[in-house]
Amino acid sequence: MKIIKTALNGICIIQADVFSDERGYFLESYQKEKLKNLGIEAEFYQDNFSLSAKNVLRGLHFQNPPFDQGKLIKVICGAVLDVVVDIRKSSPTYQKNFTIELNAEDHLMMWIPPGFAHGFVSLKENTLFYYKCSKPYHKDSEAGIIYNDPVLNINWSVNQPVLSEKDKILPNFSNATILF
Repeated sequence: MKIIKTALNGICIIQADVFSDERGYFLESYQKEKLKNLGIEAEFYQDNFSLSAKNVLRGLHFQNPPFDQGKLIKVICGAVLDVVVDIRKSSPTYQKNFTIELNAEDHLMMWIPPGFAHGFVSLKENTLFYYKCSKPYHKDSEAGIIYNDPVLNINWSVNQPVLSEKDKILPNFSNATILF
């Protein structure tokens, strides 16, 4: 496993060791001690999967303290444009975002610590997205930011994303309840 730092402090791309041959491939997607040695110390409480059609946009979501979640994410099948936004008021990269394409072929993972809003748009049909969460889901702590907030100016690479009813009514950044 190898860590690739990003422009947002705390956001890391993880490149797993992939062993391929004529049968297919094998990779270790989670190994607590290896991640700890790379600087990622998290205890995971919940695993989630989502299956999305092409152009489905999910996010931008986060949970406020004390149920703030870190997420270890990976695309199992298909591809996404993944977006994280720094919502830590004391951070030098506050309100900045980072985007990356994650897909099943590259086997990249990303660590998103607490203090970031997260979303993605599916770039292919039947995209299977997987994430491990460092805290359980807590409905009263969930919050979000509308995907097309003009202050954030995120290029989602999709003209007409498919959104849930809940995501359509998320507040803009300045009106979001952010407790970081």
